[in-house]
Amino acid sequence: MIKRPRRTCVASPNLALSRRELLVGLVPAAALLSGKAGAQSWFPSKPIHVYIGYPAGGAVDIVVRLVGEGARRTSGAVIVGEVRSGAYGLIAAQAASQAEPDGYTLASAIMGMMSVLPAVPGSRASLNVDTALTPVTNLAGSAMALVARPDAPFDDIDGFVSHVRSRGGNATYASSGPGSINHLAAAYIAGELGLQMIHVPYRGGAPATMDIVGGRVDIFVANVAEVASMVGEGKMKALGVTSTHPSPLIPKAAPLATRFPSLEFNNWFGLAGPANMPTAVVERVSALFGAALREPETIQALAARGLEPLPISGPAFKEQIMRDRARWAAVAKASNIRIE
Repeated sequence: MIKRPRRTCVASPNLALSRRELLVGLVPAAALLSGKAGAQSWFPSKPIHVYIGYPAGGAVDIVVRLVGEGARRTSGAVIVGEVRSGAYGLIAAQAASQAEPDGYTLASAIMGMMSVLPAVPGSRASLNVDTALTPVTNLAGSAMALVARPDAPFDDIDGFVSHVRSRGGNATYASSGPGSINHLAAAYIAGELGLQMIHVPYRGGAPATMDIVGGRVDIFVANVAEVASMVGEGKMKALGVTSTHPSPLIPKAAPLATRFPSLEFNNWFGLAGPANMPTAVVERVSALFGAALREPETIQALAARGLEPLPISGPAFKEQIMRDRARWAAVAKASNIRIE
């Protein structure tokens, strides 16, 4: 995975990559130039460019990089990642949408951008992801963790429910911004538990996390890997995870679904290409990344960061996008969420 740096940020220890993991070999020139392995009969015959719509060192960047490393090992492909973060990932999507639909230019396509944002009234998105992009493949999924301030007077989901009810609607939950996945995830959890809470939006996940650690907000819902180290250090409490099984990163946090079966969902990270990408091209690209997702080394690297492979591609990926969109649209309606 070759990266063209645009921005820098500090990743949490569970998301950080080693220097070795950042290095990607190049496809041997002979493989690119030899006889029938030319551009028309061999894919990929040149680097695949992926625009990453979220900050360097974050979960999306890490997923693309790890799976790109796997693609290099399994097929010799060169994956060039370029961070263009902002606007819920739409800046990167816009860049990819303007390319030829030949499989050589892709963009990160995560649940927040593909399913959540279009489901929230008033989003006024700068790009229609349904008409501008072709879903190619999902890559990985992450359980989310319900975490609380370190001095919270509760340690589990039952204590949390009792506390919020005793506060008469004055308990608070943080998000990385209106209409974000952690906004709707927290609203969904509160709604399923019959709780009234106050939403406190921030400009990104980092300041929201800081205020949880500082005890200024009651709870936050985030990808497991993004909060695991702080849970381990006692800087926040983990009340549960949204997977059906405990996360190895925070093993003491019980699955919420054991008490409340509807509280099972994950956050996923995929790839999309420009509109009108031919089916054959989608199949070639998804096969390339699918092979990487079946490679033991890639599986282990993802697992170390609380991620599981999700090699769902083509029409099945589109179905997943629309199914999740319907779910989050129902949450937005029930919780009266809109982006002003």
